Amino acid sequence: MNPMNRNADKAVPVPMDGTRSELSGTASDVVQARDVSGGVHFHRSGPERRDVPRQLLGDVRGFVNRAAELGRLDTALFPLGPEAAHLTVIVGTAGVGKTALALRWAHRTQDQFPDGQLYVNLRGYDPGTPITAEQALDRFIRALDVPPSRIPADLEAKASLYRSLLANRRVLVVLDNAESVSQVRPLIPGADGCRVVVTSRSRLAGLMARDGAQRVTLEVLPESESVELITAITADYRGEDDPADVAELARLCACLPLALRIAAERAATRPWMPLAQLIQDLRDESGLWDALTAEDGEEADGVRAVFAWSYRALPVDAARMFRLLGLHPGPEFSVQAAAELAGVTVLDARRLLDSICGVHLIEQTGPDRYEFHDLLRAYATNAAHHQDSLEEQYAALSRVLAWYLHVAHAAGTAMRTPVRLLPPTALPAPSAVPTFPAYLDGARWYEVEWSNLLAAVQAAEKSGLHRVSWQLALMLRPYFTREATIADRLQVIETATSAARRDGDRLAEAEALFALGTAYSAQHRLDDAVRVHRDVLALRREIGDSEGELLSVNMLGVLFLMQRRFPEAVEQLESALALSRDRDDPEREATALFNLADAYCGSGRYPEAIETASRSLALSRELGDQRRELVALVVLARAQADSAESRRGEALESAEKALELARTRNEDRNEGWVLLEYARIQRLNGLFNDALISCQRATTLHRALESPVREAVALDGTGEAYQGLGRAADAVPFHRRAVAILRDLGDRWQLAVALDNLGAALAEEDAVEARACRQEAYDLFEGYADPLTQAYSARLAGLLD
Repeated sequence: MNPMNRNADKAVPVPMDGTRSELSGTASDVVQARDVSGGVHFHRSGPERRDVPRQLLGDVRGFVNRAAELGRLDTALFPLGPEAAHLTVIVGTAGVGKTALALRWAHRTQDQFPDGQLYVNLRGYDPGTPITAEQALDRFIRALDVPPSRIPADLEAKASLYRSLLANRRVLVVLDNAESVSQVRPLIPGADGCRVVVTSRSRLAGLMARDGAQRVTLEVLPESESVELITAITADYRGEDDPADVAELARLCACLPLALRIAAERAATRPWMPLAQLIQDLRDESGLWDALTAEDGEEADGVRAVFAWSYRALPVDAARMFRLLGLHPGPEFSVQAAAELAGVTVLDARRLLDSICGVHLIEQTGPDRYEFHDLLRAYATNAAHHQDSLEEQYAALSRVLAWYLHVAHAAGTAMRTPVRLLPPTALPAPSAVPTFPAYLDGARWYEVEWSNLLAAVQAAEKSGLHRVSWQLALMLRPYFTREATIADRLQVIETATSAARRDGDRLAEAEALFALGTAYSAQHRLDDAVRVHRDVLALRREIGDSEGELLSVNMLGVLFLMQRRFPEAVEQLESALALSRDRDDPEREATALFNLADAYCGSGRYPEAIETASRSLALSRELGDQRRELVALVVLARAQADSAESRRGEALESAEKALELARTRNEDRNEGWVLLEYARIQRLNGLFNDALISCQRATTLHRALESPVREAVALDGTGEAYQGLGRAADAVPFHRRAVAILRDLGDRWQLAVALDNLGAALAEEDAVEARACRQEAYDLFEGYADPLTQAYSARLAGLLD
């Protein structure tokens, strides 16, 4: 390679650890052109969004009146602009209809918020762990099209990103069931066009004093409106009931909408039974259960009485199902999980769940999925503790944890990530474990069950099931690089590490620490990652874990590649190659080969790089492993392009094959990555117009995927293509944008490259600024010892003399 050839100087790092994120999509917006006579312009008026979030729950059936409260919300929150309140808190006792009011108002006004509606149930009064502000921010930021890899780990940084995303947008944020000010405050956007509606049993006085919130206090329904609600629900099922009986039923329900709805649903399902008899049953209901909520008095008594009344009307098997559902780790669950919890077939579980739904004790949220109201979940849990023995409760929890453990293993296996999945031996397998035919099938299951999986890990640990806890925690790793946030990853890893140590399993401890090192590398904490992986390698050698040793050696090699410490990378990766052959592990041999080839390339050992990448390619094809084949093709193309001018045609062919493979697999992330190398090789071959098209597509993909380093490389490559066409003035804005992105991210080496390119583009227009750019680039390159950086430094030193 000629190090003075600027187009040869920028190779995009290959994702060499095999843990990269792969997203599915389409490649339908590729621009194809032979010649570009004008220019390629990338317009960006604001953050690009694929979807507007529409997260509101469905509107409430049978909603009655509350006209005064709806009017108060209108007055407090409209008109949009700085003069109106940005935040309103709806407060009231449990079951009074706070959520229903918030949702009715939100649905009525959603046209005022064209940029979307965000909703989260903070579960402040749920028997389980409440949703923290940090977890809610993770969900909201992802809903605003930011991938997990771009979400900061720090709460303050998350809140800042969230506010930035909502700046200049009109979004409604509904925060349901907040317990404390600390849950709410980080979720308040600063934009004048946004509004926040909070529901809470607490007064949250701090939001009024400091954040200017308005309060709407929700009282129980007047008796007349309570009668209207009962009548609206029962009208299609019963004949005309005596108004006095309806009013008596309303009073027994303490005029609380939640209790009223449950009572009315029961009356609707017994159209032949006189309402007076139903009322007598309810009046006779005694206080069988301990206090369910923090409230005392008529309202709490009314809620407890209605719950007990409805529960006792269930058939025995449905009542048992209801109780055991209170032991499920999360408030939302699938019919399959419910079946395992109760130890019944899926067909029977569906029948029992329909029976429970029929009396309004749970709600169906989707096909085969159900959810509790927090009061009802607490009631079910309390009922299980009173009526089922500890042995029965333990057995039910163990069954559902076994289901999550073994299904997670099946889903993770289908995803075929390089993560080593230890066998799920902590609990026996359920009778039927679903199969997942392909990668996306497994990934979708993880996505749907993610909150339950996190809760299950914690439930196992709290129950003293340490082996279950760490096995399940480690089973979540296939999903880490796809959607899991850094905060979730670190929480799971911490639990796995603690549980493994309590269980005395050093192999599991090593796996958990390996996951910690990988999380550090995802955060670009490379020195921390190297330190942890060195410790893991020592532990694995100590316990004689040869497979784990191979994984750790390979990972250290990858980390050295990321740090451009190529001699150390070569040493590690040659060792990884030998270990993979000793173990007769062809898949990891293919990985070690393409990683080693990249290390040879970075060291300037191009013949060895070409030979090694070719062996990886052949082995990957023999295995039928397209993921590894694609990476091997890119590394081969890079080595061919940089080895000699005569091989650049071959490099173009290799890169084209990799691009075709990425598009065949519908992998936007890999297509974008391949396009960066393809554009570089096009420039080396003098195909500057074609390189512009490739860079445009790469920029679009990486911007949509929120991959800023690669977006910056694509923009910088665009500038290089314009320079190749002799259009330095057109190149400058692209280099400037790349420099700005990379400076914010702190990517030192890529920033130096972009500054060097900007200096070249400015050389004739502004010699002073060009020199400043080159001087900064020269200073940034200091400390790197690889041949490419040395060539950069030597050339810049000559220009700066």
